[in-house]
Amino acid sequence: MNNLLEIENLKVEFFINKKWISAISGLFLTIKKNEVLGLVGESGSGKSTFALSLLNILDKDNARISADKIIYDGIDILNKPESFMQKIRGNGISMIFQEPMTSLNPVLTIGDQISEILILHKKLSSKAAKEKTIELLDLVKIPDPKKRIYNYPNHLSGGMRQRVMIAMAIACEPKVLIADEPTTALDVTIQAEVLELLKDLQQKIGMGMIFISHDLSVISDVCSNVAIMYCGKIIEYATVKEVFENPVHPYTIGLIKSIPNSCRKNENDRLYTIKGNVPHISDLPKGCSFQNRCDFVSEKCRKEIPKLEKKSESRSVACFNPKKDDE
Repeated sequence: MNNLLEIENLKVEFFINKKWISAISGLFLTIKKNEVLGLVGESGSGKSTFALSLLNILDKDNARISADKIIYDGIDILNKPESFMQKIRGNGISMIFQEPMTSLNPVLTIGDQISEILILHKKLSSKAAKEKTIELLDLVKIPDPKKRIYNYPNHLSGGMRQRVMIAMAIACEPKVLIADEPTTALDVTIQAEVLELLKDLQQKIGMGMIFISHDLSVISDVCSNVAIMYCGKIIEYATVKEVFENPVHPYTIGLIKSIPNSCRKNENDRLYTIKGNVPHISDLPKGCSFQNRCDFVSEKCRKEIPKLEKKSESRSVACFNPKKDDE
């Protein structure tokens, strides 16, 4: 079986202003072995919510998750007890969070934090966990790892802290790795190093990876396939090549046109921007969520919600008026 993760009809709701509001609705997604899937969208589109719902770590008092099924490695993990999910998190499905300074424990050394994962999931002795931790720090190219295990997070630069987060995420050699905007807070040089490291580790370990980002240039460098999200729905799914060379959803077209490039006639030319803003999940319009920002909106768009439909073997689109091949 090539599918590591199969998600059918995922829905996530939050309790806001005394009522349940849908943040993700009708999401279908499959992650294959060795696949790197890019999940793209503006802030508020539901990317991080999707990741947290997979690990079932949303606040249960204010959030509820439902789906037809969520299959991980052949097992339906939907509605599994917390004791079961604790064995999956970090071991089978792991995650690199956006901001390492808030994700790492400031009062524990990085060595202790990584060793704790290995002791919990791999049942290693303290000595074996320490040795493995040094190996992991060396693997993510942290210099002098035998000394670094005694450092606290505040002793490290942003790039080094992100490498520690990566070491923690791959400690148990997960089958699925979720990288949630892992390079957002880093400068361009360090960002390139971290991306190269992630690509190298993904190939070495052979895991499936979900790479969450709003930066399409990063997605083009790391991923093989792309899912474009908007207001809690996937509105286009295709290979990286198809999305960059022939986007068909009006939103995807706008994203591609918004990428800075060297083809502008002069540096003072204004970049293309998609008009308007992403609507709040509590105030979505009837019909297509993108209608108020779309140049191709029709009456049908204002009344009905388009479903994600397969257009070819590698592409699916949720749009009543997608760009045609001859346009």
